[in-house]
Amino acid sequence: MTYHDDYQTDKIKDPLDRIGQPFKRFLHLESAGGIMLIIATILALIVANSGWGSYYESFFNQEFTIGTESFHITEKVIHWINDGLMAIFFFLVGLEIKREMLVGELSSPKKAALPIIAAVGGMIVPAALFMLSVGDGLGKEGWGIPMATDIAFSLGVLSLLGKRVPLALKVFLVAFAIVDDIGAIIVIAIFYSKEIHWSLLIISAGLLALLFIFNKLKIRSIPIYLIVGAIIWFLFLHSGIHATIAGVLIAFTIPSSRKIDLEDFKGRMKRNLKDFEDNPHTDNVALQHKQLAAIDNMQSQIFKIQSPLQQLEHNFHGFVTYFVMPLFAFANAGVVLQGAGMDTLNTLTLSISGSLIFGKIIGIFLFSYLTVKLGLSVLPDRVSWNHILGAAMLGGIGFTMSLFISNLAYENIGILRGIAENQAKLGILMGSGVAAILGFVYLKVLLRKEE
Repeated sequence: MTYHDDYQTDKIKDPLDRIGQPFKRFLHLESAGGIMLIIATILALIVANSGWGSYYESFFNQEFTIGTESFHITEKVIHWINDGLMAIFFFLVGLEIKREMLVGELSSPKKAALPIIAAVGGMIVPAALFMLSVGDGLGKEGWGIPMATDIAFSLGVLSLLGKRVPLALKVFLVAFAIVDDIGAIIVIAIFYSKEIHWSLLIISAGLLALLFIFNKLKIRSIPIYLIVGAIIWFLFLHSGIHATIAGVLIAFTIPSSRKIDLEDFKGRMKRNLKDFEDNPHTDNVALQHKQLAAIDNMQSQIFKIQSPLQQLEHNFHGFVTYFVMPLFAFANAGVVLQGAGMDTLNTLTLSISGSLIFGKIIGIFLFSYLTVKLGLSVLPDRVSWNHILGAAMLGGIGFTMSLFISNLAYENIGILRGIAENQAKLGILMGSGVAAILGFVYLKVLLRKEE
């Protein structure tokens, strides 16, 4: 999901451009999104544990309404971020996954099977380790907590390693994290949800089918897909299933074909460039009408050569990377640590952190290894088992979804709820933090040796 624009720094005539160049260079760093994500997380922890903590909590828990008096949606600010803006992130990830399934590392069944089975291992083993270590003790209801992998944070850590990371490894991490989150959402729906409104899900399925029909009919109007997609998101929001999954499903309905082929595009661009050159401008202010017409034609051809899928992927990248994800991290990472001293490192805390770290490493790597050895899949290009081990370490970053599941898991345990939630959140922070450091250091050393 990273795009780089060409820009020159050697001849900057505009003083404003000269001032803005350091900022532009930062935004063009591949790790910029990950850096902003980590900064937002640190700021959230600082604010939540300072004198501003009460204002921080009250702001994100106040209600915000969108719509008119006759039709409106009222949700807490934190829900608008987690259910609304995060749906856009999942939509972007879904676009990238679809592109990779069509022309990339997931384009063959053997390659696609690897991240899917790896995700299954990354859910089963951590849950099993948790249940074995906790038994019938406090917090046994939270067996689903260590099953999750936080896509945003794991990709943020991976992006800090820069261009040395094989693209196929990023795709593998995104793919198994997506499957992992889908599995976590299914667990929430079956075991932790109060009520599922099947009628809304059936209507959503019908609208998704309609979008797939539009795709088959070669309807390429992006607004149509986005409007129907917004309705699907709204239905998911009230269905009892986490609304972000709608983003992935909608992404798979977006057309991936171009309006014109590459050879036709090249021919048209050459003709328009010739028209432009045959009518040289005579001053530094105005172009001739024929030159303007040639420019308009070239812009039209450039638009047609991009598929709706690739166009949306490109346009949403900056918004998600530099706004959605930092805001999401700031809103969700503010865990209050006051009173969470060493005396709270009991069975529940250690079970969650240990399950995230060791369960994910064992589950993801072992299931990946067995998948390849049994001939069900193959390793992606330029990816070794050492790379898979590093990705498995990053898979232990459960964070956001784990925190979400912990709130649901202990909702009905009475007076022990506060104690269990505090110990669970401390375990999530510890496990996710250790997993992030392990994965980053291991992959950094590995990639440096390879380089």
